[in-house]
Amino acid sequence: VVSQYRYRGIAQTKGDPALQGGVDYANANGFYAGAWASTIKWIKDAKVGTGTTAKGPVELDLYGGYKFEAAGVAYDVGYLRYQYVGNTYKDADAANVNANTDEVYGAATYGVFTAKYSHAFSNLFGYKGSRDSHYVDLSANFDLGNGYSLVPHVGRQVVEGSNSSMSYNDYALTLNKDFGDGLSASVAAIAVSGQASLFQALQQSGYNTAKDAIVVGVKYSF
Repeated sequence: VVSQYRYRGIAQTKGDPALQGGVDYANANGFYAGAWASTIKWIKDAKVGTGTTAKGPVELDLYGGYKFEAAGVAYDVGYLRYQYVGNTYKDADAANVNANTDEVYGAATYGVFTAKYSHAFSNLFGYKGSRDSHYVDLSANFDLGNGYSLVPHVGRQVVEGSNSSMSYNDYALTLNKDFGDGLSASVAAIAVSGQASLFQALQQSGYNTAKDAIVVGVKYSF
């Protein structure tokens, strides 16, 4: 459970809480697969130009990949499908296409530092003509002891095509606490460099999905 769902810095639930969950399988040979889901509100709140309000209350992510290590560096390569279940995002406005998105990614971790690159080979989250958009993610994970860890992050989302003005940077600083027995909590400060007016224009309510935020979460793993 999180106080709101932010992805790559952008609000997915109009500032409201979200319920999330997932399942993963990892083989000893390095191959893995999984699924993760969250409630969302950004599709229902999408700008309406056709008179039809869009539907799509759930995001379902399906992914698989391979992890391996070489010369002291841990690598992770894979594929991720963002499936917005039953979404009608393209019906809300002529400028939209289906929100479902396909990406491939590659990451490298050395010590506490991780760099990741994600590349969309479909349109990106409903932006028409945005194929080949990409996201660069740089982060670190510092163990503070006693179950605490601190994770600084900076990312750059590049939107290709006629929506290139929607490209932005996002920043986050997350403090995690592991309480043991599968229970953990987090608090994150999040900021986005994008212009508020551009993001507000995408939503019926005028909600600024790029506004600064503090997000609190509690997670149980088993």
